[in-house]
Amino acid sequence: MKVSEFNYELPEELIAQTPLEKRDESRLMILNAKKQTIEHKIFKDIIKYLEPGDCLVRNNTKVIPARIYGKKETGAHVEFLLLNNIEGDIWETIVRPGNKLHIGTKVIFGDGILKAEILDVMPGGTRKVKFIYEGIFNEILDKIGLMPLPPYIHEELKDNERYQTVYAKYEGSAAAPTAGLHFTPELLEEIEKKGVKIANVTLHVGIGTFRPVKEETVEAHEMHTEHYYIKKEDVDKINETKKNGKRVIAVGTTSCRVLETIANEDGLVKETEGDTSIFIYPGYKFKCIDGLITNFHLPQSTLLMLVSAFVGKDYIMRAYNEAVKQKYRFFSFGDAMFLER
Repeated sequence: MKVSEFNYELPEELIAQTPLEKRDESRLMILNAKKQTIEHKIFKDIIKYLEPGDCLVRNNTKVIPARIYGKKETGAHVEFLLLNNIEGDIWETIVRPGNKLHIGTKVIFGDGILKAEILDVMPGGTRKVKFIYEGIFNEILDKIGLMPLPPYIHEELKDNERYQTVYAKYEGSAAAPTAGLHFTPELLEEIEKKGVKIANVTLHVGIGTFRPVKEETVEAHEMHTEHYYIKKEDVDKINETKKNGKRVIAVGTTSCRVLETIANEDGLVKETEGDTSIFIYPGYKFKCIDGLITNFHLPQSTLLMLVSAFVGKDYIMRAYNEAVKQKYRFFSFGDAMFLER
């Protein structure tokens, strides 16, 4: 299968640069794969499409201000982007300029409240970095770090909380699980009142989520790895839903990837922790999820391949072309779609 089959024309002005003032007033496209219909709604209308007994599964990871700027001992300016906590104070990090940051190089951030040393060069050119500091690492990042916004967003983010879901809890992501950005506490409360269960998974989103597919064929692409875990209370809600014949609806592709990684052939899950590099593209047989809430994804991206696998490539490409025609807002701060099978 060729990667070029997942291309579409997107005018640059449709790439959302800032979040809407009200989270739940973004647009919502409803796709029903059985009926092959396309409906245009507002995100808060999602409640009309959820049924008592359904289970919404959301990713409660929290984005850390992972972009930090510092200086080498020579005075040269450098940029670090924290990707993955390997162990303790050792992180996998993207560094710029990479050709100037060799093993043993020392870097100072924020007038010395944070220091770093390059330990190793990792596959793909990232660096293994050890950080040295006094106090609490995440508090230091809050002082000196910036939100690691995707490369297609050029506007400054005025409020960091708008790149967090309202239920973000466990710190560790280099990017937001953006489908969840549309929910407000009030909307979630209404959804629960309707009899819909809400369960959580935690998957720390890596920057690899924005990495383009460079191979010509889909099958040749190698997925990045991301860390996840799920607790027993959430497992119980999901399994009860499946056993009752009701729907499990993933909020975002990250939640979907966790559920499909851990589910058995009956769609049941268990309490677990691990790393996933699952790559879902057309031909994949879904085991757990019955519905998916997601944003609009980049052309030729693994995420566009995932949604194509869920409801069909031709149908998705038709919906995307319709979204362009209707001037939907695209990507992280953009509008959403609800996919039903």
